[in-house]
Formats: sequence, C-alpha cells, structure tokens
Amino acid sequence: MTLSPAIRYLLRFTALAYVGLLVVVPVGLILYRTFEPGFAYFWSWITTPAAISALNLTLLTVAIVVPLNVIFGVPTALVLARRRFRGKSLLQAVIDLPFAVSPVVVGVALILLWGSSGLLGFLENDFGIKIIFGFPGIVLASIFVTVPFVIREVEPVLHELGSDQEEAAATLGATGWQTFWRITLPSIRWGLTYGIVLTVARTLGEFGAVIMVASNLPGQSQTLTLLVADRYNLGNEYGALALSTLLMTVAVLVLVVQIVLDARRKSSAE
Repeated sequence: MTLSPAIRYLLRFTALAYVGLLVVVPVGLILYRTFEPGFAYFWSWITTPAAISALNLTLLTVAIVVPLNVIFGVPTALVLARRRFRGKSLLQAVIDLPFAVSPVVVGVALILLWGSSGLLGFLENDFGIKIIFGFPGIVLASIFVTVPFVIREVEPVLHELGSDQEEAAATLGATGWQTFWRITLPSIRWGLTYGIVLTVARTLGEFGAVIMVASNLPGQSQTLTLLVADRYNLGNEYGALALSTLLMTVAVLVLVVQIVLDARRKSSAE
C-alpha cells in the first residue's frame, strides 16, 4: 500500500511529537534545571561523599553482575540452542520471568528466601552472613532482573550459526574448550556484547528490586538510584536532579558504545 506524501509527513510528525513529548522534553528539562546554576554547582553536588560512595557501589555492582551473567548466561544459551531435553520450554519461561514479574515482587521473593526469617535465613542467624539489607542483596536483585539479557542475545546467534563448524572442529580432533574459544566465542561476540551492554544499562538503573533488599544507608548499601530517590524524598530537588543527570550521562555513554559496536558489526559483515 502506497501512502500519500501528506499521510507520510503526518506519520513522521506524529512519531517525532510522541518521542519528543515522552523523552526529549523531560530529559531536556532535567538538563536545563541541572545546569541552570552553573557547572561548578553541579560538580559540587555529584562529588559529595554520599554521591561518590553511591557511584562506587553502583559500579561495583555492575562489575560483579556482568561477569556472572556472562559466565552462566553463555553456557545456558549453548544448552538451549544445541540440546533437546525434557523441560526445555519450562526453562525458557523461567529465563523470561524477570521480564514479566515486577522488580518489587523480586525484592519480596529475595527477602522470603535470604532474609533472617526466610528459607535460607540460617546463613545470617548461624553464620553471620548478611544477605538482605546489605550489598549481597543488591547484587542478587540485580542478577535476577538482568538474567535474560545475555541469554536472549546469544541464543538467536547460535541458532543462526548452526553447529556445522563446531562439529567439523570436533571431527578434526579439537577439544570442547578449543572449539569454544576458537569457533563459538568469536562467532557470538556481537550478541554477547549487546547482552553485556543491556545488562550494564539495566543494572545502573535498577530501583524496584534493589530498594526492597537494601538498607539504603549512605556508604553501605545505597546505589545511585536509591540516592536520587532519597534526596528527592528529603526535599533536595537539585541534588536529585544532579544525580539523575549523572546517571543519564553514564547511560548515554553505554548507548554510544552500543552504537559504535553496531557500526563495527555492520562494517565487518560487509
């Protein structure tokens, strides 16, 4: 069906207006309000001890969550793509569960499991290993909500590649590790990279699950998103705006990395 020029322009204008109203205007307003007093004032707010501590804690969480998702996500994707077994559909559904369940529910479930009165509460009661309302709880919540990203980015790539090269390597005498490092991993590098980028972005911005399992104490278990909410709730609007801008800056850097990687992927494919 061919659309008239007027209809095409109307659709473009509608799409741009929709994106502008929901994304550009709010983000632009935050940036304007943040830098209105000057960059020096903004810098002073994002370099406070609480802000630096929250940033360090957030980056540490990312540094733990991403490798764990890669270590467990890639083998899971390989199993799903290369094996047939009973319960495979159930495993697929469980992997997608974080997409369907509210992060707040995730936090409650973690409390029921790891809390002092939970199923595994003996770890805290008998051994003093504090999970909930501490840093380990933040890591667990972040892992739960980011589990699908690496798997769902790598699995379709494995399906598209097939297993011919891996079978040929095995026929020539390559071990499983040699096949993985020299054939499988280079072939899935772009899908794995996208999964990592999405995991980083989600971990940086996670709030609902984290707030349920963190004590929200500055310097101990307060991430950037929690500090933003804390400052806003205490009436410190500019402090919340400054940290929101810092979070957006990190998110934009992640987006730039994704765009660069996408361009490199397309150029290498050509």
